[in-house]
Amino acid sequence: MIEDKQKIRERIWKLLEQKKASRFPGASGRIPNFIGSESCARWLTQLPEWQNAKVVKSNPDSPQRQIRYQALKDGKIVYMAVPRLASTKPFVELDPRKLKNLYEASSIKGASKFGKAVTLDEMRSIDLVVCGTVAINQYGERIGKGEGYSELEFALAVEAGKLKRNVPVITSVHPLQLIHERIDRKRHDFTVDIILTPDEILRCPADRKRPKGIYWTDLSQQKIEEIPTLMQLKPR
Repeated sequence: MIEDKQKIRERIWKLLEQKKASRFPGASGRIPNFIGSESCARWLTQLPEWQNAKVVKSNPDSPQRQIRYQALKDGKIVYMAVPRLASTKPFVELDPRKLKNLYEASSIKGASKFGKAVTLDEMRSIDLVVCGTVAINQYGERIGKGEGYSELEFALAVEAGKLKRNVPVITSVHPLQLIHERIDRKRHDFTVDIILTPDEILRCPADRKRPKGIYWTDLSQQKIEEIPTLMQLKPR
């Protein structure tokens, strides 16, 4: 039996807080910032997928900040989504050649301050995706915080021809976020190829089941109206 996603989220958030593995302001309701998150980035140089990537799309959450910082230090262009995709320019481009303080630019606030907001057409082709995670299993099936923005970012980039469906996807988690249960996967969900923990690199089966683009019938009219880029792309 496949457990309800929200029940898994609640269980993992509670576990992280009980074991004192989460940082301020706590795990519940978010991609949890966990103790040891910085250590996950030390594995990146061992990954051929990382070495080959020139352009990285990353989530904006705190536990993946060190990965974004490492990408900028390695000379990679980083794209971060604007909060809730609430702009006609839904991504911020961070080009390390144009930034003075790479670490400051790797934060949410720093990215919006020093980065360049871009439309989908202005983006470069993406070589690697970094995503945030609440829970994940050995098959690369992940659960986010439940709002669906990671999936929409992925789908928008695919729809715009900026992201191939077989692009490598990386996440970083605390070991307590690793689960054994299978996760109910919808057609708009994407799987993860590589899981980084502070202690190890875990590779998932390479099924790379990814969305073909935006599934308009899966979106409510309210969600479409909340995201300007969706309003622009929506078929008439």
